[in-house]
Amino acid sequence: MRDAYHEELDSIGDGLVDMARLVGSAIGRATTAILDSDLKLAESVIEGDKKVDELQHDLEARAIALLARQQPVATDLRIVVTSLRMSADLERSGDLAQHVAKLARLRFPERAIPYDLHATILEMGQLAQRLMAKAAEVIVTKDVDLAMQLEQDDDEMDLLHRTLFQHLLDDRWKHGIETAVDVTLLGRYYERYADHAVAVAKRVVFLVTGEHADDLQGEIQPEIQPVAGPEGA
Repeated sequence: MRDAYHEELDSIGDGLVDMARLVGSAIGRATTAILDSDLKLAESVIEGDKKVDELQHDLEARAIALLARQQPVATDLRIVVTSLRMSADLERSGDLAQHVAKLARLRFPERAIPYDLHATILEMGQLAQRLMAKAAEVIVTKDVDLAMQLEQDDDEMDLLHRTLFQHLLDDRWKHGIETAVDVTLLGRYYERYADHAVAVAKRVVFLVTGEHADDLQGEIQPEIQPVAGPEGA
């Protein structure tokens, strides 16, 4: 009976990894769709979000059933409750990837992003995908040091987000209000996506240690190389 119980706990973790990998792929494909004005790819991201939602609903149902049947305590209870919270972060990440794809669909056949911002958006998309891949690895390995690094990695996303606003506030901006709104929304989607990846990693820290990541930050941060900012920053 206990073997079946722990197998069910493990399967919840496997479901979280599956969700992380799906939403990681989704943000990569959504980025390609918006940069290339690829309607077919955008539609596949939008449709694919249903699978993420299904995985979350299944995980929630299994976690709640486990709580009802087994009434776990201590570490096992922490695993179940934390897993429910992580699934919500991952589901929201999938929604944000879908938002990027929907923006690509809305502007098709035009390109939503001006060419002079392509490099920045591409970098944001690639970074978002890397952050989620690292979050998936953290779920699998329960590596606290790696989990703590995600918040440092997220600094790079914040820098890219600020770069977008610098373009928008530049007197030489010539792409109009509609494009400015699109770029503003897009930057927010990527920034929030990265935040959810960081939140997943922080929840793993709590799962493993029983302590919140922010409380441990001072102990681990000196071992992490800071992300270099632009010259003059």
